[in-house]
Amino acid sequence: MKTKIFPFVIAFLLLTSCQSVRVVTDYDKVAPFKSYKTFGFHKKGVDDAEISDLDKRRILRAIETALLEKGFTKSDTPDLLVNFFTKENQQININNNNFNSFGYGWGWARGPYFGAQYTISNSTQGTLYIDLIDNKRKELIWQGIGRGDLTSSVKHKDERITTFVTSILCSYPPEIEL
Repeated sequence: MKTKIFPFVIAFLLLTSCQSVRVVTDYDKVAPFKSYKTFGFHKKGVDDAEISDLDKRRILRAIETALLEKGFTKSDTPDLLVNFFTKENQQININNNNFNSFGYGWGWARGPYFGAQYTISNSTQGTLYIDLIDNKRKELIWQGIGRGDLTSSVKHKDERITTFVTSILCSYPPEIEL
């Protein structure tokens, strides 16, 4: 029984590890986080984000959903202004498939070969920054940064953006050490 389940566990771990979002946060240690109850979007900042309008709306919906689930209320006169911006990076990976460093071995079709064989792959790495700004003081009080793979298909874009946003915002509010 154990041997039948083991391959599925390994496959699941490999698939989910590819989906991970690495998150880093920073915050103002003296900000009154417990007093913030409402949020709104920083229109100029959102308009300046250099992504498609479709992706902007996806990110806005995901942020709004996550904050509403945390008990915030959307308001025209918010305590917090939410801003975001993105970066994208293409990565090209070149792997030497030789089993030894001398450039010879057994080929896939006809036996021994001489020379190197390489595998080239590319992926898109994305970074999403979410800024929370104290609307009264006009100061950044919290920033979450999520980095991860964006290579998934357009069909899964909503899910991937939601994963990024929820992974980042799960660290808000920060646990302040006294």
